[in-house]
Parts: sequence; C-alpha cells; structure tokens
Amino acid sequence: MPSAGWWPHGRQIDLLYRLFYIDASEASMRNKDPGARDKIIDAAISLMRRSGLSGAGINEIVLESGAPKGSIYYFFPQGKRQIVSEALAIYARRGMTAWGQALSTAEEPGKKIHALFKGIAARTEQSQYRASCAAGAVSLDLDGDLEVVRVAIADAFSQWIELISLHFPIRNTVRRKSFAGLVLTVIEGAFIRARAERSAKSFDDAAGWLAEIAEREVAQSLRAPRRRRRRDARR
Repeated sequence: MPSAGWWPHGRQIDLLYRLFYIDASEASMRNKDPGARDKIIDAAISLMRRSGLSGAGINEIVLESGAPKGSIYYFFPQGKRQIVSEALAIYARRGMTAWGQALSTAEEPGKKIHALFKGIAARTEQSQYRASCAAGAVSLDLDGDLEVVRVAIADAFSQWIELISLHFPIRNTVRRKSFAGLVLTVIEGAFIRARAERSAKSFDDAAGWLAEIAEREVAQSLRAPRRRRRRDARR
C-alpha cells in the first residue's frame, strides 16, 4: 500500500493509464465499433499518402479515423511503428490487386503499360494531386530507427516488381526483373512530378516511352528462340 505522500509519475502514470483506461475500455471498443481497427489502418494509409510518415502521428490518425484514442493502444500496443508497418503491408496487397487488374485488361505489352499508368494516374487525379504512393512518401522519412518500416516498404516494392515482371514474357529473368524495377521506379517518380505540377502528364509521357520499351523487349525475347531453331535446323 503506497504511503499518503505517494503520487504516480512518469512510467507509473503510463502503466496506470494502460491498466485502468485501456483495459476497462477493451470490451466496449469491441462491442461499439468492431471496425475500429480497419478505420485506423485506412486512416494511416490516407495520411501517409498525403504527408508521409511525419503526417501520420497518433493524434492525426485518431482525428482521421474517428476511433477512440484508447483503441490505438488496444489494437496496436507497439504504437505508431506497428500501425505504419501493418498499414503498409495492407497497402501493398491492395496495390497488388489494383495493379494486377489493370495489367490483366490488355494482352499486348505496350497496352499493359498504358493500362497500368492510366489507372494510377486516375487515382492521383481523384485526390486532386494531393496524395501519392504511401510507400514512396514514407521512404523519404526513413532513418536508422525505423528499420521495421524500411523492411515493410522494401517488401511492398519487391511484391510490386514481382507482379509487374509476371506480365512481360521476357525470357531472361534478370532482364525481366530489371524492366519491372524500371517500371516501378518511373511510377514513383511520376507521383512526385504529378503532385508538383498538378497534372497527370508525367504518367502519360512515361507510359509512352515504357510501352515502346516493353514492346521491343518482349518482341526480341520471342524472336530469339526462333533464330536458334533456324540455326539448329540448318546444321
């Protein structure tokens, strides 16, 4: 039993807050708003797309999501880094779905590029050029203390490169992955220009050039086996 002069401070206050406030509100959070966790994730993604990591603080997430502040610590006991890492993982999966659908709407390599860039540009326009790629925006805020966030971003980029590479039948695996990496690099750069210029021209211009490269690379890759077969037939 503490003495009459005892008063909590520092870490003791934080512990008492978690014990009494958060634990007491857990059941009510589950009952009142079972979708609170999803709202927090969606809010984090929206904030990161607009303002990077620096704009996705706990208070901003609470305001954007409308979720009780106590629910942040209930669903994400490790705080902001956990929210950001999990939000980026979900954002990566959503990107896989959206980009995969866009790439699958066409058969020819050049048209695949145009479909992908058109879809991304349309979403950027919908945000009135105030939002870009969450992973790209957050990467600008990385430092040595954010390894878990860096890994989440790198994983997102890796997934997208793998997805893009599957849609372009370039026989040389290294070259195919390199081309897919180029496509992603151009997309991230186009986001930056689009926000600065308030225009989708960067996506349109880039798609034109990449479509030519894609057509040429795939055509050369498909011709190579034919040339080998002809040489073998003459022997």
